[in-house]
Amino acid sequence: MNVTTAYERCEQITRTEARNFSYGIRLLPRRQRQALSAVYATARRIDDIGDGDGPCAQRQAELESLRTRLDAVAGRRARPDRASRPRPPAPTQDDPVLTALADAAAHLPIPLDAFDDLIDGCLADVEGRHYETFEQVVGYCRHVAGSVGRLSVGVYDPARLAAAEPLADDLGVALQLTNILRDLREDRLMGRVYLPQEDLDRHGCTLTIGADGTITDPPERFDALVRFQAQRAEAWYARGLTLLPLLDRRSAACTAAMAGIYHRLLGHIAADPGAVRGRRLSLSTPAKVSVAVHAIVRRAA
Repeated sequence: MNVTTAYERCEQITRTEARNFSYGIRLLPRRQRQALSAVYATARRIDDIGDGDGPCAQRQAELESLRTRLDAVAGRRARPDRASRPRPPAPTQDDPVLTALADAAAHLPIPLDAFDDLIDGCLADVEGRHYETFEQVVGYCRHVAGSVGRLSVGVYDPARLAAAEPLADDLGVALQLTNILRDLREDRLMGRVYLPQEDLDRHGCTLTIGADGTITDPPERFDALVRFQAQRAEAWYARGLTLLPLLDRRSAACTAAMAGIYHRLLGHIAADPGAVRGRRLSLSTPAKVSVAVHAIVRRAA
């Protein structure tokens, strides 16, 4: 597989599939833009398997097969807890996404083991796991979004990488908590609940979907629940956004654009919790462009 062609395929996937991600990624220099596209395309493949319509056992097998192929990209052996499982060969040379990822990882300190966390998080989705405490939800968020934050920081390759990685992880948690609130109804229709049971009980909510397709919890209880979770997410943004001073100007602008879109969305949800009872809330294209432009201007100042 030609590396140039492989990167072109990853960038095409990113332009087509990454509605929010693409507003920031285009701000990067070519090498980093290509590398982050390869990271995104790989993460997207993992997510698509986890959210697929096939039987649970099939999706679990596909995720483990992809883990094997990523092990090959990273040049590592299977994890000790999985070493006893039979594994097929894992060629990557005919796969444009993994070809591009391998090339990116050869030039940048991308922590490929973070994909293990992402796969583990998607396996939890396939199993339909529920969460009793907020700490358990945070653990899930670190797997499915903090992992992407750490991968992204590897692409940025800041001078203080060790200091940047945990902050990128925190920012990933903030973004995933926003996703959880945005997708409350959609996830519930899939049989998934990501809000901790202890908070549902405290606010007297069940997130039951009624005949009209909307969440039936009393408005005052539902609004209080959503605002409580939004306040928690704000604290994670406050920590995660301290990552920006550790990044170069263009990497900081990229991150600020992506995080800014989710942060503004969180503000809309907190201001009108009822908006997510019956639909998936999103920002308009002009609003996303405005966030991206603001990020560029602020980082250039």
